Amino acid sequence: MNRKQLSDREIAESLFIVNRHAKTAPEPKHLYDIKKHTIDLLLKEKRARKVGLHYSDHPRLSQQHSTLLIEIGGYYFHVPAAKDDFQHLEHLGRVDQSYRNPKPKLSLSRAKRTLYQYLNWKQPEKTSPRAFHSTPQPSLLGQRTETPWNQRPRRRM
Repeated sequence: MNRKQLSDREIAESLFIVNRHAKTAPEPKHLYDIKKHTIDLLLKEKRARKVGLHYSDHPRLSQQHSTLLIEIGGYYFHVPAAKDDFQHLEHLGRVDQSYRNPKPKLSLSRAKRTLYQYLNWKQPEKTSPRAFHSTPQPSLLGQRTETPWNQRPRRRM
């Protein structure tokens, strides 16, 4: 199956799952990279549409900033806005908190596989979950950090 055989809806559902997991992942960089590259390619192929600008719900350094609202296959996503977006797109104000994207029934691994296929990326090699953790350090709990009272040198007065 190549990139043209994937529907916009399939890609949007996969993006939704990847984006949702990125928001809570301990190391979300790779997931956000997948999202960014997918949206960039969809915009280039004219399969996604820039809707407008929204004020961000999470101001940076107490400064209000805007994000770009993108529509793909009936799903909406926010990405950082570029300078030319401010000149060409309407500002829609605050985000409508009452709207939610439909929730797809899709696993993260399947969503990533779909987006890798669309981006023509190779699936990363499987690594064991322990590969991301450092080597275990011995615990200091239960170990004495001071000399016992009866083995301390006596003070001379």
